[in-house]
Amino acid sequence: MEFLLQPLTILTFLPLAGVLVILFLNSEQKTAIRWVALVTSLVTFGVSLWVFSMFESLNPDLQLEAKYPWIQVAGWNIYYYLAVDGLSILLVLLTALLTPISILSTWSAVEERVKDFMLFFLLLEVGMTGVFLAQDLFLFYIFWEFTLVPMYFLIGIWGGPRRIYAAIKFFLYTMAGSILMLLAILFLGIKANTFNLPDLLVRLPDIYARGDISAATQMLLFVAFAAAFAIKVPMWPLHSWLPDAHVEAPTAGSVILAGVLLKMGTYGFLRFNIPLFPDAAIQAAPWIALLATIGIIYGAAVSYAQADVKKLVAYSSVSHLGFVMLGLFALNAEGVSGAILQMVNHGLSTGALFLLIGMIYEQTHTREIKVYGGLWKITPIFGTIMLIASLSSMGLPGLNGFVGEFTILLGAFGSEAIGSPWYAGLSALGVIMAAVYILYMFQKVFLGPAGEVTHHHELKDLNWREILTMVPLIVLMFWIGLYPKPFFDILAPAVEKLLSALPL
Repeated sequence: MEFLLQPLTILTFLPLAGVLVILFLNSEQKTAIRWVALVTSLVTFGVSLWVFSMFESLNPDLQLEAKYPWIQVAGWNIYYYLAVDGLSILLVLLTALLTPISILSTWSAVEERVKDFMLFFLLLEVGMTGVFLAQDLFLFYIFWEFTLVPMYFLIGIWGGPRRIYAAIKFFLYTMAGSILMLLAILFLGIKANTFNLPDLLVRLPDIYARGDISAATQMLLFVAFAAAFAIKVPMWPLHSWLPDAHVEAPTAGSVILAGVLLKMGTYGFLRFNIPLFPDAAIQAAPWIALLATIGIIYGAAVSYAQADVKKLVAYSSVSHLGFVMLGLFALNAEGVSGAILQMVNHGLSTGALFLLIGMIYEQTHTREIKVYGGLWKITPIFGTIMLIASLSSMGLPGLNGFVGEFTILLGAFGSEAIGSPWYAGLSALGVIMAAVYILYMFQKVFLGPAGEVTHHHELKDLNWREILTMVPLIVLMFWIGLYPKPFFDILAPAVEKLLSALPL
């Protein structure tokens, strides 16, 4: 039972305490259920800060390890193994922050089956945290697949009119890629006699050198892992599930989907594809960069064409995550550090946009851009916060989005792995295009003559709860935008260690 007292075990499984309490509450006790879920998630966030206080940012190695034998039969050396390093700590903190914010946003938005909603949401937090902390491939896969179940029900039960279609599409796409990853995990584990990631990183170079795993096989393994992660990102052209899932998901589901679940894909490339298959990663870098660049331009262009404001933000994720993939496969310190920071930035900016869209949708029950107009005069607080989140999303200097995108483009421009500055040059067009669709959306919704919605609804500005929901995100947008050094300092040692193992 010693492992139960480990900080990372407490952080990962603490939401289950809230689940147990909620199970004993009557379904009609909606306020009590909400408070239990919120308090549980806030305590979990507090534990994440406790973990961060023990984290040594100058240490590039895995820290706060919780490692215990788990499945030790027939040569299967599978461990319960949790640890954190500079590659994952910011994503763990992001997950712990967005969960209570998302729960707080549901206070008036979710009225049906509140008990079930909160149960699934807390279970989802367990899975997401486990993904970022697991250091055994088998354990990672269990957490990875576990997140599918609560998210499927969150979309399928509390989503929009096409929720069943969106939920099934989300589930099938992700499951299809995951099967390939499972086969690759089993092959690696049997070949190296361990599923333990640090041990694999020690043993695989000798296995590659002996020829036990050929270059062609290494590339196949890279592709098998990449299939699961690319669908989750999602990279073009594997993105078609995302707009449906975002549009149909409840607001809190969209926030977590954009803020955390998509990052599981980019994190997978960072944690597994690049270090486990270094030669294949270098060979694939130009092709990944090409797909990322196409995704950046395509996502921005399609965003501009949307009539539904939530769909506009959904397609913008394809563009923003394209930047992350471009930075990761620049395979240099600037690109990778910028990509990790941009994962956090996207969670803050796009999460904020989805929250704000959900707040106005609660009053108007429409997301059609054309029926809005003139909201700035009626809801100035809402308009001000939406302006900050929009400018953050489009990468305005002084806000978080600019720091991440600029660093990524800097890394991509000088990348030996990518081999051409044209990818960075073309991707920079995505920044300009983001300004076009974001400012177009803002002008239509908030400025100009009053629209149909403004005439027919007595719209209210944000209340104290909604403002409180947004304050942490706005503060972080400015903090990262104005003083990103502490964040880069956290990332630098782990990124340097990762890249030092690559044969570049």
